[in-house]
Amino acid sequence: MTERRKSKAVKAGNVQIGGGAKVSVQSMLNVPAEDAAGNVRQAVALEQAGCEIVRLTVPNREAVKTLAAVKEAVSIPVVADIHFDYKCALESVAAGADKIRINPGNIGGEDRVKAVADACRLHNVPIRIGVNSGSLEKELLAKYGSPTPDALCESALRHAALLEKYDFDDIVISMKSSNVGRMVEAYRKIAEQCVYPLHVGVTEAGTQHMALVKSAAGIGALLLDGIGDTIRVSMTADPTEEVAAGFDILKAVGLKTDCPQIVSCPTCGRTKIDLIALANEVEQRLSACKKPITVAVMGCVVNGPGEAREADIGIAGGDGCGLLFRHGEVLRKVPENEIVDALLAEIEKI
Repeated sequence: MTERRKSKAVKAGNVQIGGGAKVSVQSMLNVPAEDAAGNVRQAVALEQAGCEIVRLTVPNREAVKTLAAVKEAVSIPVVADIHFDYKCALESVAAGADKIRINPGNIGGEDRVKAVADACRLHNVPIRIGVNSGSLEKELLAKYGSPTPDALCESALRHAALLEKYDFDDIVISMKSSNVGRMVEAYRKIAEQCVYPLHVGVTEAGTQHMALVKSAAGIGALLLDGIGDTIRVSMTADPTEEVAAGFDILKAVGLKTDCPQIVSCPTCGRTKIDLIALANEVEQRLSACKKPITVAVMGCVVNGPGEAREADIGIAGGDGCGLLFRHGEVLRKVPENEIVDALLAEIEKI
């Protein structure tokens, strides 16, 4: 993996974004904004699922009360998503928002931008500039012909300059697109043009399966380049699924190591054990494990231990039984119905 891009440190509540901090995973509430109780329930569920930053839309004054209720209910940072009405931003800051997501070009004249910047500076609240390919300024669309990576970068840096004009630089930048290639190129370009931390994601990525694939391709590519300080996997699904997917992407690229890495073979005609069920059970039963180990679940006692020699611990299925091994060396043979329990018992010793 490429060395991580150096970025400015920004603090949203108790979570640092950028400046060498670990990549944080966030999600967004999707309950109607006026339903305070429903938003609180979902926010608590997200926190329990491991979400590290939660965002909710604040389209009107009534929703500010929802933000305050969510803020009271969880210990993770709460972000107010603002569109058009700068007064909602001011009231969200007053209500305890830990971060504001805004597009400065959408809230009116520069006096309003200054008012938001002043309020955020006074309360140590960072601002995320959220540029989206679907809502790019008309003049930039005319200039570039479409929401190209260069257009997205120019929009983001223009908005950052506007905040800088009013002595505000606690800024996070995002430039999302539903086009994976465009999104990746845009972030690679802006990573070389500023030091602000970057919020990375593919917007409108689709339903759960396709959203995971597109996000893994886009977010994963950037993380492997060392780009990205906080991520959101956007899904048309339960937001807790976004959190799980985000951590899986971090795990896949080697940025989340406080958990087991499970490797398993895709099975073949030699497999004489229900390896799919076995691998799923191992994954489920190790979901709360915090040990940074590699666990192999292999389908063949002939090749399994050798192919998974680099694993710290593993099992290889046979005909009604399996082999338990460590670093390729067989420990013992175990009956099929006892093999997962035996594996977990051995993991406990590590």
